[in-house]
Amino acid sequence: MTARRKLIAGNWKMNGLKADGLALASDLAGRLKGAGVVAFDMLVCPPFPLLFPVHEAIADSPLALGAQDCHAKTSGAHTGDVSPVMLKDAGCRFVIVGHSERRADHGESDAEIAAKAAAAHKEGLVAIICVGETEAQRDAGQANAVVSTQLKGSIPEGATAANTVIAYEPVWAIGTGKTATPDDVKAMHAHIRAELDGKIVEPDAVRILYGGSVKPGNAAELMAVDNVDGALVGGASLKADDFWAIGVSCR
Repeated sequence: MTARRKLIAGNWKMNGLKADGLALASDLAGRLKGAGVVAFDMLVCPPFPLLFPVHEAIADSPLALGAQDCHAKTSGAHTGDVSPVMLKDAGCRFVIVGHSERRADHGESDAEIAAKAAAAHKEGLVAIICVGETEAQRDAGQANAVVSTQLKGSIPEGATAANTVIAYEPVWAIGTGKTATPDDVKAMHAHIRAELDGKIVEPDAVRILYGGSVKPGNAAELMAVDNVDGALVGGASLKADDFWAIGVSCR
């Protein structure tokens, strides 16, 4: 079995002003530096305006920086968008693409997400590609088919275990307090692992994260599930104690 180091990624979404963001990032960076050897990698993904200041605040720590989205083009007439090369310039090593909130609120297609991931790869960024079904789709028995379709359309050519992370986030569990059962998570992550064969170089080495109301109270149980290689955390990533507790639950 391939050893995969856990990744605990915090998606701050549209939250945090400069003072709050710097305080949170500095707190987490300090904990990582002081903890010595840990069993996980830790990543924060602040809103765009906070990327440069947060990068400066965590520069001398193992805490990694990521963005919440990117455009597929390097530059041009794309008002309001940010390119992967700009993210790299801001100190990012990761970028989330295809989050369900982007798919729903901005109508992003699988093809657009694949283009974004490919653009991120070109600049040396790791793309965290998000997939997940709605509650209606799960109730209709379509969860596996929906996720398979998203994976097929969203993973670009040239994706590898080094430049790609998959995040499974059941839409019905994001910000709702609902969490998939460990058995549900185990089944879906096994399905995703099987689906990666032929789509990604070294599929057994790809990290698959679980996201959806992950918190300190359920993290240890979820992180112990087969093929769960970390978490994409929303609300709990805005509180240093909670986010850190999710990290240290990894064994």
